[in-house]
Amino acid sequence: MDQYSYYLEKFGEYGEVMQVNYPIVSAIGLPSARLNEIVVFDSGDHGQIFSLHHDTASILLFSQTKLKTKAKLARTGRYIQTPVGKELFGHIINPFGQPLSSGVTKPQTEEERPIDIPPLGIGRRLKINKQLITGTALVDIMLPIGKGQRELVLGDRKTGKSSFVLNTVKHQINEGTVAVYAAIGKKTSDIKQLEAFMNVDDRKDNMVIVASGAYDSPGLIFLTPFAAMTIAEYFRDQGKDVILILDDLLTHAKFYREFSLLAQTFPGRDSYPADIFYVHARLLERAGNFKHPEAGEASITCLPIAETQEGDLTSYIVSNLMSITDGHLLFDYNVFTQGRRPAINIPISVTRVGKQTQDKVSKDINRELSGLFAVYERVENLSHFGSEMTDSVKSIFSTGDKIYSFFNQEIGVIITKEVSLIIFSLIWLHVFTDNSQVEAARKNMLLSCAKEENRMFLRSLLNVETFNQLLKNVTDHKDKILTLCKQPVN
Repeated sequence: MDQYSYYLEKFGEYGEVMQVNYPIVSAIGLPSARLNEIVVFDSGDHGQIFSLHHDTASILLFSQTKLKTKAKLARTGRYIQTPVGKELFGHIINPFGQPLSSGVTKPQTEEERPIDIPPLGIGRRLKINKQLITGTALVDIMLPIGKGQRELVLGDRKTGKSSFVLNTVKHQINEGTVAVYAAIGKKTSDIKQLEAFMNVDDRKDNMVIVASGAYDSPGLIFLTPFAAMTIAEYFRDQGKDVILILDDLLTHAKFYREFSLLAQTFPGRDSYPADIFYVHARLLERAGNFKHPEAGEASITCLPIAETQEGDLTSYIVSNLMSITDGHLLFDYNVFTQGRRPAINIPISVTRVGKQTQDKVSKDINRELSGLFAVYERVENLSHFGSEMTDSVKSIFSTGDKIYSFFNQEIGVIITKEVSLIIFSLIWLHVFTDNSQVEAARKNMLLSCAKEENRMFLRSLLNVETFNQLLKNVTDHKDKILTLCKQPVN
């Protein structure tokens, strides 16, 4: 952007800094200034007009420079934009497109877009009707996510939220989906880990990371998810499906609260500004499933992350996000300590539109499992009676235990839909006698599916209308299926 003298000459207006409460600067002058307009200081720093008063303007700084009073500034007539384009693939950038990796030049793109625009109206949207396969069996069967859905990922620290999200990104990139990851106010080590993840298996050909560090300007951190959404919209407009991760929006809200209070914005609940719900809703509503003139439809599936404190779902930001999104996955610390991975609390987690994307067989299985788990939770308390339990209670307890063992999934392992449904059918038919057989069968079948002929065989078994028909297919071909479960293919 051109310097202060250019815009001073162009508009003939200048302002003067009266007070500095970093990252908020109060200035007088600039009689024609507009809200959200970019201003440039005589030091070369830039900021955005955050609020306008009778004779002063509050300006949000994007740099870490400590400006002094009496510094001069000029309006630019421009608004914040971020570069977009396929040239960003494989790069870690800040919201202005500057690379964060050392020794990397700024990617040259042909287009820039405003980062804060209204969401598209209902006339441009389509019903969410395709399932987004995460590669995590528990989610894909019990809590399915649709392409274009906004599914909140909740949980305390170190309960597996990021591992689940990265596993989903990994599988979706393999499926040809574009991934955009917003790392909001993260530690440098976390950003380095994301970079290492992106550089594995050519993921950089379909992935962009928009990041801001914990010690960056709060203004820059605030812009991070908006820039990531804008980049996701560009690829959507190219007819591609996009998965967008916002990690995390609680951090985003805290930094917004910080500079809002410094700008003397009237505080609301928990001292957050009154428009925090609007800010997040305006951002998340930009995701969805949309009409596309060539591809027919293109989606932005958004997985915002929010950290909870001791599993509290009633905190202000968390409850806001739960009401904005189409459901949530709760990573529960108590489930985590029981050794279940992923540590998702199934009864408390919700998917509001995902189940409509499942086929009839998956819906039948979902319904059967929901009923089984409801009974399993009740009979689990009776397990200490041992041999005194009735045969029906023993059967429910044994089946539920094997299904939980099947859902127990190591980090980095991706379970395809056909493997999930076939293994589940074998459990339902009581083919396995213990949990170790379930784990071995799943592992070997995944290895067997490296061969296209085996994968096509399993898919042919799923070409049915009901769960009962699937069970019949599995029974008829049980010997061949068990061969795939017992003999891994090298």
